[in-house]
Amino acid sequence: MIERNVAKALETIGVEAVESLFDALNDIAFFVKDREGRYLSINRTMVWRCGVQHKRDVIGKTALDLFPRALAETYLAQDRMVIDKGVSIDKQLELHIYPWRSRGWCLTKKTPLYGKNGEVVGLIGTSQDLGALDEPNPAYGKIAQIARTISEKYQENISLKGLAEDAGLSLSRVERLFQKVFHQSPRQLLLQCRLSAAQTLIEQHPHMKIAELINACGYTDHSAFSRQFKAYTGMSPTEYGLRVRKGTHGYDT
Repeated sequence: MIERNVAKALETIGVEAVESLFDALNDIAFFVKDREGRYLSINRTMVWRCGVQHKRDVIGKTALDLFPRALAETYLAQDRMVIDKGVSIDKQLELHIYPWRSRGWCLTKKTPLYGKNGEVVGLIGTSQDLGALDEPNPAYGKIAQIARTISEKYQENISLKGLAEDAGLSLSRVERLFQKVFHQSPRQLLLQCRLSAAQTLIEQHPHMKIAELINACGYTDHSAFSRQFKAYTGMSPTEYGLRVRKGTHGYDT
């Protein structure tokens, strides 16, 4: 049943056309995985990144079959979070080992792939090569850690200045590096994490009270949260919850 649902979901998004489009992009790896983390569709850049000759050498395999174990386990942990919790990973800066064993940085995005009944049947994602090697850019590792901390602890009272100091960087340098890599500031990433979490919570618990929602997402100001949520989704939290309860929120990807 799961395989059939995945096939229908891929047919809905026109994955063959999408794969063909990404085949023309040399710096972005494209992939679709099922619930078990097996690759179902990839582009040519993904073939090259895996160090193999053909797409068929990747299809049906998992990250553990293709990458060094430490990295593969990180990728699979991301997959499980996306699939099990139905949350997206956006602009995740991470280290990658290329076929010739040199190290480089990638910006990864993964989003759930939904079946027609609203169940998560897999994920679809991209990973963009930044072309910046680890050795001459030690600060990349530090801002990657800052970004991970923001993504994991967005519900806490995070001090961006404190994160910069812990990394041995000035806040102004962190902000410059964030703009270069993520095309947004650390504060914008924090807001995006909180608002994305709020959106997911409403979709999963449409009857959740606003006070509980605010607390779960790291907000303390009701009006600021409502204003920013509306700017992010085009609707107030109450309107969004009502739309989800009425079943008008689209789940198909």
